[in-house]
Amino acid sequence: MAASDLGPNLLQWAIQSIQSSTPTWQSAILSNILIFALGSPLLVSGLSLSGTVAAFFLGTLTWRAFGSSGFLLVATYYVIGTAATKVKMAQKEADGVAEKRKGRRGPGSVIGSSVAGCVCAFLSISGVGGEAFARLWELGFVASFCTKLNDTVSSEIGKAYGKKTYLVTTFKIVPRGTEGGISIEGTFAGVLASTFLASVGFLMGEINLPEGIICVIASQVANVGESIIGAALQEREGFRWLNNDVANIINISLGSILAVLMQQLILPNRTS
Repeated sequence: MAASDLGPNLLQWAIQSIQSSTPTWQSAILSNILIFALGSPLLVSGLSLSGTVAAFFLGTLTWRAFGSSGFLLVATYYVIGTAATKVKMAQKEADGVAEKRKGRRGPGSVIGSSVAGCVCAFLSISGVGGEAFARLWELGFVASFCTKLNDTVSSEIGKAYGKKTYLVTTFKIVPRGTEGGISIEGTFAGVLASTFLASVGFLMGEINLPEGIICVIASQVANVGESIIGAALQEREGFRWLNNDVANIINISLGSILAVLMQQLILPNRTS
């Protein structure tokens, strides 16, 4: 093969790998390299360098497990979550409730926000449970990101626009940013965000309409559960290990598991 033919042939091979009907590791890696290169300005605004590396591995795993539709879901989650974090950043910083590094997430945050989705992706790739369980792993994947987006948006919008913040365990008014604190404005925004992301999953064929409703319900229940855990345990003596990243893992895992259990109880004939 002539050297002059190498470039076009390599490009053609890359395009064919990306467009492959069945996702492969090759198509996943190539797609992520291309998308991350094109989207680097947006990635830099919301992720640290190490966070970007972690996100690349997440994107590759997602594409391999669920193809372009799964990747689009995660990308949508990232864009909305980053935008919500940036809302009234100066005010949040002045109040002392802003995310560190002006909202640029590190690897701990990326992993904590995606571990349940990664588990579902690995189960799907490995074919655990066969075809009968393939739908469940994808549902758990979608539900995990709906849960995390609900959590992020409700927290960030609540800190920016919440008129009153209530401690979820006692409903006493507390300062914005208090662990376990919720607001009406933030809660509404979080439910709206998870509904939008579930709609993306539905439109991309990852879940059906009843499963989309399940994702929204599971995400809200999980977030209330995380708020209760935060109010009761976080920052207490003996629970210093329960930081935000660990709370994220508990939150999204609960949302994912709840969605799968609800699907089995309510829609037992729709596992495939």
